[in-house]
Amino acid sequence: MSIEAVDPSMHYPQSGVIPFRLTNGEIEILLITTNSRKHWTIPKGLIEDGMSAAESAVQEAYEEAGIEGELHGISVGRYQYHKWGGTCEVEVFLMAVTHLLDHWPEEYFRERVWRSIDDARATVKHKGLGDILGEMEFVIPKISSHPANGQSSAPE
Repeated sequence: MSIEAVDPSMHYPQSGVIPFRLTNGEIEILLITTNSRKHWTIPKGLIEDGMSAAESAVQEAYEEAGIEGELHGISVGRYQYHKWGGTCEVEVFLMAVTHLLDHWPEEYFRERVWRSIDDARATVKHKGLGDILGEMEFVIPKISSHPANGQSSAPE
């Protein structure tokens, strides 16, 4: 999907993942920089033609963060932000990270860092994303005790 119009009424559907891992019983969230490296966020992007929101989120996780994992298929929330003269609405999924790749498509444009939930919440630019991250300390322990009900994130 290409972005050409600059119209405040434009709506851009996006999807992304909150990548997480458990380290010594503590939940850690993987954040990445925006491509300008000015802000921290999660892997996300426009929903690709012919893909579901979940499938597109998995692809973004690979391209932007160089991660693979188990996607928990139920969306954990949505948030909005303004870009391209319109509103982007991001549907967010959880991904238990199983592989952190040494090389990935956007490695030269992005940094990545593991943070506690509280640090991640305080670090991200968009309040709506911070609010969703704040709920993860209650959500992740529940889903971590169940097998993933989504799909593998191995890119095709």
